[in-house]
Amino acid sequence: MKRQTVVIKSNRYGIMLFLDKDIPFVDLLADIAEKFKTSSDFFKDARMTLTFEGRRLSHEQQMDIIRVIQENSSVEILCVLEKDDLKESYMKKVLEERQQERDASNGWFYKGTLRSGQVLESESSIIILGDVNPGATVVSKGNVVVLGKLKGTIHAGAAGNPCTFVAALNMEPVQIRIADAIARAGDGPVNLKGSDTGPRIAYAENEKIYMEPITKEVINDIQI
Repeated sequence: MKRQTVVIKSNRYGIMLFLDKDIPFVDLLADIAEKFKTSSDFFKDARMTLTFEGRRLSHEQQMDIIRVIQENSSVEILCVLEKDDLKESYMKKVLEERQQERDASNGWFYKGTLRSGQVLESESSIIILGDVNPGATVVSKGNVVVLGKLKGTIHAGAAGNPCTFVAALNMEPVQIRIADAIARAGDGPVNLKGSDTGPRIAYAENEKIYMEPITKEVINDIQI
């Protein structure tokens, strides 16, 4: 009977990986790959913390193990915890923090046209590959980028973050809101700077919304 070189234990928030300390690391990687391949249906698309026990590992070896896990399953490892951090409540807290950081930095894509009556909400920044028609609404806690015509209602920084922005290839929103600053189409020009044609970006400053053409200088000044 083959000796178990890899043992997986888990709870709702994290995976504890017990590793044999004697076998060559390359063989250990192969055993980890096989273990997670056969367990992939159990974990599905989980986002987890990861803890190592039984073997001292360099940072590079830890990264190799994470790569093998993610290549052989749908598990996403958000961070590595030390053995002393195994309390489930702590694992939950760390996992939630890493998820928020990941969502805030990465954002996500939506492909298609949003039509009248449709509402798209996002916990993070969003890039829309299509148009936002009049009557459609986008609400994002992060930034909103529309690679098409923006003619609906947009709310960026919906959690109260005024350092977010809205950008579009064609900017003609019915209403645009960034944190608590609001501008409507019927209010007249929205503190427009420069040309009113081409791709434009909207941002808030002193509770007012400004729009200006997207240039290299503007892109360099954007804080994400």
